[in-house]
Amino acid sequence: MSLLLDNQFKELPPDKSVDTKLFLEAVSHLPHFFDCLGSTVFSVIKSDINGNITKIRAVYLKDPAKYVTLQDILEVEREAHGAEWPKVGATLALMWLKRGLRFIQILLQSLVDGERDENNPNLIRINITKAYEQALKRYHGWIVQKIFSTALYAAPYKSNFLKALSKGEEVKEEDCLANVHHFLVNYTATVDAIYEMFTNLNAELDYTV
Repeated sequence: MSLLLDNQFKELPPDKSVDTKLFLEAVSHLPHFFDCLGSTVFSVIKSDINGNITKIRAVYLKDPAKYVTLQDILEVEREAHGAEWPKVGATLALMWLKRGLRFIQILLQSLVDGERDENNPNLIRINITKAYEQALKRYHGWIVQKIFSTALYAAPYKSNFLKALSKGEEVKEEDCLANVHHFLVNYTATVDAIYEMFTNLNAELDYTV
């Protein structure tokens, strides 16, 4: 089995609410995704995702009955923090986490869609660049952007990346990408639902780091 399919995201209910416990269980395995990218430069995103998951989990564990869904967390924190919200607590952690999740989603979708550099078809630089520019770049200052431009040149070959996603097994590219496509169905729906929730609650912030 693949790294992704071993830890599938659950299908959302009709109201698109995201169960906090199930979300934390699924997302806790995603930092290992960045190990598949090889370069330690990507450990910056991995560390950021790990830290934000930890912050959200800490809030959830204080009162699981109160924080059944992610929206419950945002609404309780909005009430508790007033003018400081949404730049506080689990709300802020989830805001940054969803951007890291979007980065993964766009990168994987780009691979599934067959987007590639025709001159270097075994490189995934074009896919990572698209994911970074669409999900993260606008929130990063010049220094952080330079770090990621360096990371692009350390990106692994596609064959090595897909093998890593397959946990070291020799899997045909089309079979591996079929697994990725299957994983993306519920994963994308979850990420989209979180973005929609932030929009509806007017919780999105646009500052850079």
